[in-house]
Amino acid sequence: MSWYVYMLRCRDNSLYTGYTDDVDRRCAVHNAGKGAKYTRSRGPVAVVYREECPDKSAALKREAAIKRLSHAEKEILIAGHAEKEPS
Repeated sequence: MSWYVYMLRCRDNSLYTGYTDDVDRRCAVHNAGKGAKYTRSRGPVAVVYREECPDKSAALKREAAIKRLSHAEKEILIAGHAEKEPS
């Protein structure tokens, strides 16, 4: 089973970082208003970053590392990731 760290862009342009084993399902939960309290009043949200991790422990550690980044640093991470996405 793969685990992922993901970032969502909220309606107010803020970023939410989490981890899951199914990013698309988790985004749908956030958009249904049943996800994290943070995203409930900031929806709809869109996935702007996902990173596959080898296991849950690695995903949790990467999530913590990303959460320590500034908003500007997160935007750089997202921009770098977008360049690698296939067209």
